Amino acid sequence: MTTETAEKTTETDAAPIRSIDTLGVQAAIPHRYPFLLVDKVDIFEENKRAVGTKCVTINEEFFNGHFPGQPIMPGVLVIEALAQTACVMLLSAGGFENKIAFFLGIESAKFRKPVMPGDVLKLEIEVLKLGGRAGKFKGKAYVDGKLATEAQMSFVLADKK
Repeated sequence: MTTETAEKTTETDAAPIRSIDTLGVQAAIPHRYPFLLVDKVDIFEENKRAVGTKCVTINEEFFNGHFPGQPIMPGVLVIEALAQTACVMLLSAGGFENKIAFFLGIESAKFRKPVMPGDVLKLEIEVLKLGGRAGKFKGKAYVDGKLATEAQMSFVLADKK
């Protein structure tokens, strides 16, 4: 049985309908090093459900100061990785070439397990509401099947210029 804090038994029951590699991620969102925080996104249900992957390495710029001798990925960057996963899912679907997504809010954020160098983050996204210009989604980040971070986030789409 899976609960909010229990181990996750399965990533998903189905194969993705499409996968977006690193180059596709960069085509979908404007983020670049050192702020590109998702390596790959698997879409399981268009505009509804996706799983991103972030391979966390000691070479990440933020580990220089967070924290020397005890590197931990900042929780706000895990939240950002969840948001980037959602943006890749939505903006890669087509019709959003001149749009960019901005946070409107972050709710119910919980940090349950630290993320360390060598971890592989699985970033699960589920869209709760999607309108013409705005939406809301739920995100959960897992490391080794254990819930590390979760939050609900809302966003707005705006013109790039």
